[in-house]
Amino acid sequence: MNLKRLVIFCLMVHFVYTGFSQVKQTEGQEPFPFSVHSLKNGLTVILSRDDNLPLVTVVCAYKVGSAYEKKGEAGMAHLLENLMFMGSRNVGPMQHIRFIHRIGGEFNAVTSWDRTLYYQTVSSNQLPLVLWLESDRMNSLNLEYSTVEETKNLLIETLKNQNKEDPFRESMLVFDRLLYPDFAYNHPIIGSEEDLKSITVKDVRNFYNTYYKPNNAVLCITGNIDEEDTLNLVRKYFSTIDPSKNVPPAPSFKGDFTQEKQEQISINEAITTPGFRLGYRICSPYSNDFYILSMIDYLLFSGESSRLYKRLVKRNKLALSMGGGIEKRRDLAAFKIFVLSNNEATKEIAKKALFSEINRLKSYLIPDRELIKIKNMYKSDYMENFYSPEKRALFLTQYYLSGNDIRDLRGELNKYLRINSSEIIGIMNRYFTENHVLVEMRGK
Repeated sequence: MNLKRLVIFCLMVHFVYTGFSQVKQTEGQEPFPFSVHSLKNGLTVILSRDDNLPLVTVVCAYKVGSAYEKKGEAGMAHLLENLMFMGSRNVGPMQHIRFIHRIGGEFNAVTSWDRTLYYQTVSSNQLPLVLWLESDRMNSLNLEYSTVEETKNLLIETLKNQNKEDPFRESMLVFDRLLYPDFAYNHPIIGSEEDLKSITVKDVRNFYNTYYKPNNAVLCITGNIDEEDTLNLVRKYFSTIDPSKNVPPAPSFKGDFTQEKQEQISINEAITTPGFRLGYRICSPYSNDFYILSMIDYLLFSGESSRLYKRLVKRNKLALSMGGGIEKRRDLAAFKIFVLSNNEATKEIAKKALFSEINRLKSYLIPDRELIKIKNMYKSDYMENFYSPEKRALFLTQYYLSGNDIRDLRGELNKYLRINSSEIIGIMNRYFTENHVLVEMRGK
């Protein structure tokens, strides 16, 4: 039985015999136990024990992403993500991956605008191996010229294939440049071919030595662990790694995020299905308004019963496909909507129908039944983060990195569940104004 099937089977058995007991918490209680620690070199350690499965997940996250890149170095953070699997002092190229596969584990990595995460789920008795692997590449990554050049070439080839295979990619880049008028926020995470070619080994080493250090990292371990033994293992493998002497402050947005209405046409002869991208600049993810905007996200986009899907796809059949929602880029956020139609005529009708749905939310209270439904959907998705070691570890890591008070997970959920219909109308009128960004996509 592979790891995924084992997880699913154990979770089913657990839920049958506990009656989803983890969900039945009283207000003010946390949905699961956890603790936060700090080593002398600045490494933050989050531990959460869960004995339901004989598994453990380790997330090693660094507070750096594409927003931290300098002009001329677009793609640096993603390049380093890939280099982290190319060997270190005691581990050969790709050997990290082979170790995890050999013990039946699973791994992944992801780079965003303000963080880079590496995570793996293995049998709990393999925890020392994972900690050793993570500490070795944090302390002594292989950044030789040949390794860096080979990895750069692979990413450039990937980038070329993306440009060939996705006729809508160029419109996405145009859209982001209009929506986020600042290099730190509007360039693609994968970077550009020109910048990747110009990045030197010295550039990569400086980036690694600045950001890939314990005082700029979070290590989260969840699953079948003993807290004291796990802390001792963490100290054993990580406490001797020197911290960064100078971690620069997070980049601040230098553009104007309250610009007036902007519209542009993106033409690509490979496009056979016209469409459009629509964006609304909204408040910071750290604002209280963000809780209400998250409920609006569910109302408009969550599932086939969402308002926009029902109106554009199911009922009026104006769109072949559509999607969207809130996108967070460090301390900025935007509502982004993507619609593909059959032809230019239906595209224009779809655009009008979309604005009609937005205006309806600005003028009329949503029915109590609909509000209860989206709150239940949100709560279900929120609680699902707690049911496996991997989801719990990723949730705790992301929550901590977002600057939230990790001791108030239950209180955080209640902030969403207390939202009322009048607040939704107020927020719709505040942010969904005519100062939007619109990029129309069409072929020649």
